[in-house]
Amino acid sequence: MRPLSLLAALAILVLQTAAAFAHAALVSSDPADGAVLAAAPSRLVLTFNEPVSPLFLRLVDDQGQTTQLSYHLEGTAVVVDAPGAVSKGSHALSWRVISEDGHPVGGSVLFSVGAPSAGAVPGSAEVIDWPLRIAIWCCRLLLYLGLFVGIGGVFFGIFISRDARPGQRIEQALMVLAAFSVPIALGLQGLDALDLPLSDFARGMVWHTAFGTSYAVTLGIALLALVAGLAASIICGAPAATLAVLALVGVGLALAASGHASAAPPQWLTRPAVFVHAAAVAFWVGALIPLGALLHRGEGQNALARFSRTIPFAIVPLVVAGIALAVVQVETPALLLTTAYGRVLLVKLALVALLFLLAAINRWRLTRPAERGEPSATRRLAAAIVIEAALAFAILATVATWRFTPPPRAIETAAAQPALVHIHTAKAMAEITVTPGRTGPVSVSIAIMTGDFGPLDAKEVTLTIANPAAGIEPIKRPATKSGDGTWRVDNLVIPVPGRWDIEVAILVSDFDLVRLSEAIDIRP
Repeated sequence: MRPLSLLAALAILVLQTAAAFAHAALVSSDPADGAVLAAAPSRLVLTFNEPVSPLFLRLVDDQGQTTQLSYHLEGTAVVVDAPGAVSKGSHALSWRVISEDGHPVGGSVLFSVGAPSAGAVPGSAEVIDWPLRIAIWCCRLLLYLGLFVGIGGVFFGIFISRDARPGQRIEQALMVLAAFSVPIALGLQGLDALDLPLSDFARGMVWHTAFGTSYAVTLGIALLALVAGLAASIICGAPAATLAVLALVGVGLALAASGHASAAPPQWLTRPAVFVHAAAVAFWVGALIPLGALLHRGEGQNALARFSRTIPFAIVPLVVAGIALAVVQVETPALLLTTAYGRVLLVKLALVALLFLLAAINRWRLTRPAERGEPSATRRLAAAIVIEAALAFAILATVATWRFTPPPRAIETAAAQPALVHIHTAKAMAEITVTPGRTGPVSVSIAIMTGDFGPLDAKEVTLTIANPAAGIEPIKRPATKSGDGTWRVDNLVIPVPGRWDIEVAILVSDFDLVRLSEAIDIRP
């Protein structure tokens, strides 16, 4: 299979796999997904693993009628009070939000009132807009080529090859194309945020939404960097050098302004690491076309010597920053194989390993003879640099697919979120937290109070959970009182996901036992 065909197949595989994930994750909903309610809910709640900015909430009934919902935020929860008349039958609560890393996330929660409707609820299934995704990927790749190859090439021409600037037209063309792609990429961001097709590109609300995302900051800085790079490629002298430095700094700032890695904690580490990684990549990748062109003409011995001396100062921080970001994003090696992000990273690492191997061979076997002007070594090195450039292109094309894949860090953070349920009666209330809110070993924390929010000094508290639908009879555990006044049940194993019946029995006195019961949803 040809490299481009393999790359295209990889992109399709990654995009298909990524459809099941999200950059911000829905932790819980009220009503829960799949719930069947006796009466219409008085409010709707979507709780995420991080703060989000809602774009829209829609309620779609079994007849396909859509109601736009107004909402307010309570921490990481999006709350809809008084959703209006909710009819009998099945409904899809469709939502779309912007996560902290600037990427749009959407989904639907299905619930029924009375009994489920026959057939599927219209609009409840997720549909991937392939033309939009392909357009986003193309714009992302064009932007990378302009920033890394274009600006990096200009920097090489001014500071390394100096007066000789071969490949200048290619660099300028890439920067111009990237600059023209910026407004297109911004509009595509708005379409993706609102889950609209390419035909709605010119709508005002698309652009208004796009300007409100963090990716707009990245595109703005990138555009300034591209303009500076273009100006540096045209003029000469000290102003050109200043603009080239500013453009290279702009590459790092643009990529550090938004995205998976820049949004990851700890920010004091990840944002500088992204900046260093991006600037170092631009320095290395940008040198390939002009250096290869010089060697192809049998020239460039001085430029090769200067580049050979300076490249270690870019490679070392590039590798250190890359390792730091990979550790933060992936966390556990096993997730390299089980997540779309991890598989893309593995492909990238394989390509980078090939690039490093080829660069090492070039450095130790061909660089010195080429610096001495030996024609055979010079020709072979020029051909090898062409292969390096092709590998660099494949790496950038692969990295562009990360736009559609959440990092394992985000997935694991969402999975570790607790499941919560609040039970309130006139006599007593309980706030029950199951951590993590998924199957496997969990800890349960129970905060109890009187019905009017006063202190409740219980003698004993017992937790009972059951899942009749899965054939699991009640599991009863005594709770122990902890130092902060809550009651805890540790070393409890929840074997299967789904809706569990949970009951808290509070022994207030020898003659007063209060039972509070509710259902709680446990994730896989």
